[in-house]
This record gives sequence, C-alpha cells and structure tokens, in this order.
Amino acid sequence: MNKPSTWLKFGLFSVGLGQSFAFVLVPPLARDLGLSVVETATIFSISAVAWALTSGSWGRASDRYGRRNIAVIGLIGYSISIIALITPLFLVEKNILSFVYLLPLLILGRLINGLIGSATRPAAFAYVADTSNRSKRTKKFARLESSFLIGTIMGPMVGGFLFLYSKSLPFYLFSLCGFIAAIGIFISFPKNNSFVTKTEKVVDKLSYKDKSVWPFLLIAALASFCQASLLQSIGFYITDVFSNEKDLPLVISLTFTLLSISTVVSQYIFTDLKPVANNKLLIYGTFLISISYIFAAFSSSIALFYLAIMVNGFGSGMFRPANASSLSLAQTPDNQGKAAGYLGSVMPIGHILVPIIAMPIYQYQPEYLFFFSASLCFISLLFIIGHPILRNHEQASVITD
Repeated sequence: MNKPSTWLKFGLFSVGLGQSFAFVLVPPLARDLGLSVVETATIFSISAVAWALTSGSWGRASDRYGRRNIAVIGLIGYSISIIALITPLFLVEKNILSFVYLLPLLILGRLINGLIGSATRPAAFAYVADTSNRSKRTKKFARLESSFLIGTIMGPMVGGFLFLYSKSLPFYLFSLCGFIAAIGIFISFPKNNSFVTKTEKVVDKLSYKDKSVWPFLLIAALASFCQASLLQSIGFYITDVFSNEKDLPLVISLTFTLLSISTVVSQYIFTDLKPVANNKLLIYGTFLISISYIFAAFSSSIALFYLAIMVNGFGSGMFRPANASSLSLAQTPDNQGKAAGYLGSVMPIGHILVPIIAMPIYQYQPEYLFFFSASLCFISLLFIIGHPILRNHEQASVITD
C-alpha cells in the first residue's frame, strides 16, 4: 500500500462505498419521512450543479498545485459530506429535529460533496495519465474506474449488513475509509511532483470548446443523463412495478450490485483480457446501453429487469474507460488535469437534469423514462459513428506508440 496509485484506487473505492449506499438508502428513506420524489432528486441535483461548476477548476488546480494535494482535499470533503448527509435523516426519524429542516440540511450535506468531493476524480485520473504509457492508458483508466465500481458493489452489500446492526454505522465506516485514503495519499505521494507544469500559459490554452475536447464531453453528458436517470429511479421503479417482491430493499441493493459487477467484468474483458480499440468500445458500449433500456421497459419480471441491468453494465464498462482514455490521449501532458476536470464537470449533468426532465417523465409513466434514455443513446451512437474524431480514435491497450 506504499504506491500512490494503490491509495488512489482505495480512495475511489471508498467513494464508491458511500455514494452507492447513499443512492440506495437516501431516496426511499427521505420519501418515507415525507419528501416527494422531485424533492429527493433535487438533493442530488443541486450537488451535481456544484460538482459541474467546480470539477474543471479542481482539475486545473491539480495541474498547478499537484495531484496529491487536490486528491486529499477531495477525499476529506467526501468523508465529511457522508456524515452531513445522513445525520439529518436519523435526527428527523427520531423526532429530535423538525421535519422542516430536513430538505435544507440534506441539500447542504450533499452540497459539500459537490463542492469539495469533486476534487478527487480529476486529480486521480490526471495522475494515472501522467504515469502511464499511451499504449496502456485505456487499461489503466479502466482499472482506476473499477476501483470505484467495486466500491459501489460492496457499498450496498456491506452497508446493508451493517445497517441491520446500526443505521448510522455504515456511513461512519465509509467516511473513515475516506479519511484513511486521504492520509495514505498524502504520505505515499512524492513530495516533488514532477508532473505539475510550471507554465500556466500552456495549461490555460485548453478550452472545452476545442475540437479535441467537446465531442467527448457531449457523449459523456448524454451518457450521464441516462445513467443518473437509471440510478435515481431504480429504487422507485422496483418499489412501484415489482411491489409483490419480498424484501424490496434487498432486491434494490442486488440491482445496484449486478449493475456494478457487470460493469467491472466488462471493463476487465474488453480493456485488459481482450483489448478492443476505443472507437469500437464507444460504439458497442453505446449500442448495448440503448438496448438495455428497451429491455428494462418491457421487463415483465424482476429476473428480466436484472438481465437488462446487466446488459447496461456491460455497455457502461465499454463506454466509460474508452471515452475517458480517448479524451486523455487527445491532450498534451500539460493539460491532463484540465481535461479530466472538464470530463468530471459534465458527468454530473445527468443528476442536474433528473428532477427537471427525468422525474416528470417517470411520474407520468415509468416505462417512458427508459424509452427516452434509449432514444438519447441512439442519438449518441449516431454521433459517434458520424464524427471523425470519435470514429477514428482507435487507441487501445494493445496498440504501441
């Protein structure tokens, strides 16, 4: 555990633990206490706005002040936000805190994650870009992403078990993991970060409008909306459509687990075991994600819904590392942090738009939300096939410089 990359992976793993368990627990618990579906989605939406506004700045800061410092700040922010998010729920549940304060405090708790927790991801991916060969960039990014996804698998599993013993214990434990990761990163990183550029003029040249940036951001934004719509509606959809199932919290947790496992397996197969070119990963991944939403809409049983979720995970496992790697490979070493920050800033767009677009569609007819997401994925697929930068970006793990 003395390698910086190992601590970065543990840090993202810790974030995955808390984030996934919060998505599983907070929406149903908040609705049981009296908040509406839209109010619950707004909690995550406001945080996503903060994330989108600050991620690019954190990425630029990591170029100037070092990956270590920014990653540590982000993990500390995440750890604090987990406690700040869950505490009001338990206080209202025990009648210690008035219900009128619940929504503002939940927004505040989640906002901490959006403003400060957003620093970790761009710093971590920029560090991997700094220290990896171009021929292995996709593989390295996939492994870093897998650390987060494994955390999302373990979060509902470990958290669900600990929740039976104490409702607050999982959140305090996941928060502690974040603090430990921050300490590990601070100690293990070299004091002199040779990857920090001293020429700010070079760093500041990169814009999100550049032709080497905006196509990747556009497809990432569309994928973000579809993914956020799915994540924030899974609990509601299973509760509303498959209400006859026993142990609904367990069923919901298993859905998140299957989604994460299938994503990790897909990343391992297509970026490590049998590497595929990035442009093909983008096309195949987007196609599978689109099909998965159609499957989900027509699922007549929880087993078929599980299958749709697994297909979605396989598609995400192809798309996400390929898009991040392609964007990174299109940039100079001096702009890795800023590029990662730009990508991080569009990823929360889905959570921003969910209460405005997705939830009204869901309230009208739950299945329509899946059809809408499938349509967006199909549009993204056509864009990937038609745009020359995306279509011709063939960099894969097996390709050498």
